[in-house]
Amino acid sequence: MRVLITGGAGFIGSHLADASIARGDEVFILDDLSTGSMENIRHLKKHPHFHYTIESVRNAPVVAELVDTCDVVFHLAAAVGVKLIVESPVRTIETNVHGTEVVLAAASKKKKRVLIASTSEVYGLSTQVPFNEESPLVMGATTKGRWSYACSKALDEFLALAYWRERQLPVTIVRLFNTVGPRQTGRYGMVIPNFVKQAVTGQTITVFGDGSQTRCFCFVGDVVAALMKVMDHPDAVGQVFNIGSNQEVSIGELAELVKALAHSRSEIVRVPYSEAYEAGFEDMPRRVPDTRKIQALIGFQPTLRLEAILERVIASYQAPPSPFVKPAAVAAEPLAVGSEV
Repeated sequence: MRVLITGGAGFIGSHLADASIARGDEVFILDDLSTGSMENIRHLKKHPHFHYTIESVRNAPVVAELVDTCDVVFHLAAAVGVKLIVESPVRTIETNVHGTEVVLAAASKKKKRVLIASTSEVYGLSTQVPFNEESPLVMGATTKGRWSYACSKALDEFLALAYWRERQLPVTIVRLFNTVGPRQTGRYGMVIPNFVKQAVTGQTITVFGDGSQTRCFCFVGDVVAALMKVMDHPDAVGQVFNIGSNQEVSIGELAELVKALAHSRSEIVRVPYSEAYEAGFEDMPRRVPDTRKIQALIGFQPTLRLEAILERVIASYQAPPSPFVKPAAVAAEPLAVGSEV
């Protein structure tokens, strides 16, 4: 296939490009490098089946030309990371909402298959854990900039499903729960790369809040394999799916685990949310996905448990990174079965 990946120079997008090239697809990526990096795709630049365009997803003529060229669209371009969202709410809303509008409008003209990457953030302050795709979304107040990202992605979902119902555009939405692995940057608040970098370099490991909040982390190779299978499955059209691990860990426990696995002597300190982000910052106490729906569709089952994921991330900080992280579906070696902040 000819595959378009918006946000293709980003963390997940670049791994998806790797896997698509490995499968024999011709890959086109669009990225403005605002949060992505050329380093993530440098190893692909000379591949005859790889093409890249440095431009915003809000550039309608460029998007239309790329959509016309390709068979399917993975729309991953978005403003991401709690730090960026708090500091740049205008950019967050405009990039997420208008960018998705442009992609859907272009795809609708030719009825191209589209996968929209959404987020576990849309569940907001809901306490109905684990989060089911049909669960209510409980947003915080509009005076809390923290929730602008969640609201913008929820609007993306409403718009995508409206295109499906009204204009028969074949779309699928996936809600990603804390995808992690090599190439992920901690620049915008992602917790694991921040912890690992701090531990490996001997800096203080900073836990925001009291550390009791829990998350579930899923390896990028497992997520990429799931995205490709979902895109290929006809029954996924018009549906919303959670993708993530069910292995729950508190952020305080995560800091201790990273420190131990990195053999670090770093001190672990707790930083109030008001100092880390902004006064009155609100966070989800738990974020756990109900993955029965994606399991039923494609047999999704994460292959790496948290300890193995952390070992890979730590190794990527301690040695030159491997250019290609294989998705679980084509992993060369057997993996232990097990199971963004």
